[in-house]
Amino acid sequence: MLAMYSGQIGSFASQDLLLFFIMWELELIPVYLLLSMWGGKKRLYSATKFILYTAGGSIFLLMGVLGLTFYGSNEPTLNFETLVNQSYPAPLEIIFYIGFFIAFAVKSPILPVHTWLPDTHGEAHYSTCMLLAGILLKMGAYGLIRINMELLPHAHSKFSPYLVIVGTIQIIYASLTSFGQRNLKKRIAYSSVSHMGFIIIGIGSITDTGLNGAILQIISHGFIGAALFFLAGTTYDRIRLVYLDEMGGIAIQMPKLFTMFSSFSMASLALPGMSGFVAELLVFFGIISGKKYLLLSKILISFVMTIGMILTPIYSLSMSRQMFYGYKLFNAPNSSFFDSGPRELFLCISILLPVIGLGMYPDFVLSLSVDKVEVILSNFFYRQV
Repeated sequence: MLAMYSGQIGSFASQDLLLFFIMWELELIPVYLLLSMWGGKKRLYSATKFILYTAGGSIFLLMGVLGLTFYGSNEPTLNFETLVNQSYPAPLEIIFYIGFFIAFAVKSPILPVHTWLPDTHGEAHYSTCMLLAGILLKMGAYGLIRINMELLPHAHSKFSPYLVIVGTIQIIYASLTSFGQRNLKKRIAYSSVSHMGFIIIGIGSITDTGLNGAILQIISHGFIGAALFFLAGTTYDRIRLVYLDEMGGIAIQMPKLFTMFSSFSMASLALPGMSGFVAELLVFFGIISGKKYLLLSKILISFVMTIGMILTPIYSLSMSRQMFYGYKLFNAPNSSFFDSGPRELFLCISILLPVIGLGMYPDFVLSLSVDKVEVILSNFFYRQV
């Protein structure tokens, strides 16, 4: 677990490309071991699929790192601050962009290279799921902003409409797919894929509002996704069931767990007053206020995004209904379950407070990100001239 933390922290903290790549690769090994040794019945299949997808994407990342390092300078450089001011021929920049994008699309994940995520979440121990949903997926979004957008602005300007389209499709597809999942953890996993769609749209909007919304969504979903997986694991520890159609009536037996799960389900569907609402609203405004897209395109994208926002409560609330309402487990023999103890409540409240805090006062995060976003966009538009 500590090795996994090290790789994740190193990826976000690194100031040069080589260290970024090393840390990116370093966290794959602990995740593989956590999956293959402490996972479910199909843990080896899920671990193998995870390592094949992510290691395959890392090949493109390595090629991009080497290309950026050795091109355009007599002295090869790996420093991010130096590479920001380096320009490339348009065809070469597009090639670099595609290579990096494939690596980050696998990690994020973005359609159609997302299929490793539901299998991984379905078999991983819930503590591993928390780290996957809370931090690992965000590394791909961070890479899109830090490398694709900041270092390769011309290519990003060309590909940004496609990012918005893919993000919009991803919201609808993942919401519909999530609704059809019987496995509780897979349903939450597909909800993560859906929420990543908002991040992709925010990055593709090329506006300060949209990009700030994407960053806020990265942080917001990190809390909400981790909490939902923690509560799913806590529920499994009590009732030893993972399929939703076998559950029902847990609210009567475990009211504290029901309250926390309902709270985070509301946060996931972007209830006003919670962080997800502010993040999705900013992404929405970022698309509408952007000058890059025509009015008809904005209306169409906004309409489809709204449909995705409507679908989210459907799968989220149906998940709560199947788990907590009815009398299936309440009437079952030996159906005396322990409710959440002080440890679980402390952890849930520790995650819920930032979710509500960011919903009430999002400037706590935006005040930290707004200056960097302005630098990225000003450099982006300056290099477009």
